[in-house]
Amino acid sequence: MAFFFAQLLTGLANAAALFLVASGLSLIFGVTRIVNFAHGSFYMLGAYIGITFMDVLPGHVGFWGAILLSGLAVGLIGALVEIVVLRPIYKAPELFQLVATFGVILVIQDLALMIFGAEDKLGPRAPGLRGVWRIFGEPIPKYDIVLIAITPVILLALWWLITRTRLGVLVRAATQDREMVGALGVNQAWLFTGVFALGSALAGLGGAIQLPKGGADLLMDFNIIGSVFVVVVIGGMGSLPGAFIAAVLISVLNVFGVAYLPQSTLVLMFVVMAIVLIIRPYGLLGREEVAGEHGQVGRPEEPIRPYGLTGRLVIAALLAALALLPLIAEPFVLILLTDIIIFALFAASLHFILGTGGLVSFGHAAFFGGGAYAAALLVYWTDTPMELAFLFAPLAAGLLALMIGWFCIRLSGVYFAMLTLAFSQLVWSLAFQWRQVTRGDDGLINIWPADWLSGTTTYYLFTLIIGAGGIIALRHVIHAPFGYALRAGRDSPRQAEAMGIDVKKVQFMAFALAGVMAGLAGGLFVFAKGSIFPNELEIEKSFDALIVVFLGGVKTLAGGVVGATFLATVEDWLTRLEYWRLILGVVIIAVVILFPEGIVGTTRRVAARVGLIKSREEA
Repeated sequence: MAFFFAQLLTGLANAAALFLVASGLSLIFGVTRIVNFAHGSFYMLGAYIGITFMDVLPGHVGFWGAILLSGLAVGLIGALVEIVVLRPIYKAPELFQLVATFGVILVIQDLALMIFGAEDKLGPRAPGLRGVWRIFGEPIPKYDIVLIAITPVILLALWWLITRTRLGVLVRAATQDREMVGALGVNQAWLFTGVFALGSALAGLGGAIQLPKGGADLLMDFNIIGSVFVVVVIGGMGSLPGAFIAAVLISVLNVFGVAYLPQSTLVLMFVVMAIVLIIRPYGLLGREEVAGEHGQVGRPEEPIRPYGLTGRLVIAALLAALALLPLIAEPFVLILLTDIIIFALFAASLHFILGTGGLVSFGHAAFFGGGAYAAALLVYWTDTPMELAFLFAPLAAGLLALMIGWFCIRLSGVYFAMLTLAFSQLVWSLAFQWRQVTRGDDGLINIWPADWLSGTTTYYLFTLIIGAGGIIALRHVIHAPFGYALRAGRDSPRQAEAMGIDVKKVQFMAFALAGVMAGLAGGLFVFAKGSIFPNELEIEKSFDALIVVFLGGVKTLAGGVVGATFLATVEDWLTRLEYWRLILGVVIIAVVILFPEGIVGTTRRVAARVGLIKSREEA
C-alpha cells in the first residue's frame, strides 16, 4: 500500500505540468478553433527561458519569479506568432492553420538550437525543496508535494478567470458562438490574440515548472505534444475541468504502467483515449458544439468536372515526359522521382477522404506503413514472391482501414482525427514492440523487388505506372456518383440523408478505399527501399501527408500530388543546409499566408484573372 500510494503521488505531481500545457491548448482551441501543433514548442521555450532566468535570479524569489517570467515571455512570443502567422489566415479553412503551426514548430526548433545550443540542460533544484519527505515509509520528493498542492490552485485560478471576469465571459461566449460575439461589437482579433497569448503562457509555465523534475532539450516539444492532445481530447475540447481530470488520469496511469506493465507505456494513453471516445464521442466533459468542424470548411467550392481535352492532353504529355526521362536522367534523379511518386500517391489517398469527404485523419500512416509491413513480412518470413507480396499490401491495408474505420466513422471533426491517431499509435507500437515478428526498431531488411524489376530505371517505370494509375483511379471515383455522394455528405449531411444517401456508409467505404491506396503506396515504398522500419508508422508521417495536401490545396483534385512534389523537392534541396528546418518552416508559413487556397487553387485563380484559363463559373 505504501508503494501504491507513492506511485499515486508521483502521478499527481507529473500531472501539474501536463495540465498547464493542456489547459492552454484547450483554451486556444475553444475560442479560435486552432489545432495548434506548435503548443509543445511553447512548452519547450518555457523550459529554456526558465533555466536562463534561474541562472541569474537567486534564491526562492528568483526561482519562482523565473517561472512566472518564463510564462510571461512565452505568452508574448505566442501573441507575436498569432499576429504574424495566424491572424492573416483566419479566413482560410480552419484546419489549414495546422500547416502554419507545423511551420512554427520547425522555425522554433532551429531558433532554439541556435540560441540555446544542442546540449541537454539539467534543471536546477527548487530552493528549500531539496530532499524528500517520507510518507508511509516511502520517500517522496518535496517538490512533488508542492506541485500536487499547486495544481488545484492553478485550476481554481483559471476557473475564476473564466467565470468571474469580463475576459472569461468573452472567452466563454466566443467558445459558444464566435459570430455572435463579433456581431455584438467585440474586437475578435484582439480577443483571439489575448487567448492565444494566455494559452501560450500556460504552456511556458508548464515547461518552467517541471525543470526541477527534468530539464530542457530540443525534443521535449514532440515528446509532450501527443500527451497534451490526448489529455485535451479525453477531457473534452475547450473544457478546463475535463483537461484537469484527464491530466491526472493519464499521469497516474502512466506511472503505474511503468511500474507494473512497462511494455504498455508507449500506447497506454492512446488506448485510454480510444476507449473514452468510443464510449463518449466528445470526451468526458466535452460538448458536440465545440467538437470541431463537421465536413468541409470555408465556402463551398465550385462544381468539379473532369478535365477537358486540353487538360487531358497536358496530363498525357506530362506522363510521356516522365516515361521518357530515363533516357537523359541520372539514376539519382530517378530515385528521387520514385520517392516523389510514392509520396504523391500516399498524399492523394489522404486527399481523397479529406478534400472530398471532409474527414481529417491524423493516423493515415497506419495504412501506408501497414501495407509496407504486410508485404515485407511475407517476403521476410515465407519467401513469398515479390509480385504476390506486393498485391497483398493494399489488401492488408484495406482490411486494416475497415477495422479502424468501423470505430472512427461515427465521430467527426477533431475527435475523428484524434481517434485515427490513437489507432495509428496502436499499429506503430505493434510494429515497434513485437520484435519476434517485426524485429522492432531493427526493421525488416533485404526486401528487394523481383529480378525483372531490380534496375533503377525499371522500378521507376513500374512505380510511375502504379502510382499514376492509382491517382487517376481516385480521380475517376471522385467524378463518379460515389464521389458526389461523398461530397454531399461532407457539405450538408442532413440534406444528403434526406435525399436517401447513407452518409456514414459512404464515408466508411471511402475510408477503406483510401486505406487501400495508401497501402499500395506502402508496397511501392518497401520494395523501393528494400526495408521497412517502425518510423514509417509514426505520427510525423501522417502529418507530412496532411501538410502536402493543405499546401497543394484541399479543394483541388491535384492538391495532394502538387503538394507532395513541392515539399519533397524543397526538402531535398534544403536538407543540405545547416538550419534547414528554419528555412523550410519559413517557406511553409509563407506559402500558407500568400496562397491560402493552396498552390494549385491560387495558381488557377490567378490564371483565371489574367485570362489564361476560364473560371469554372464561365465554363
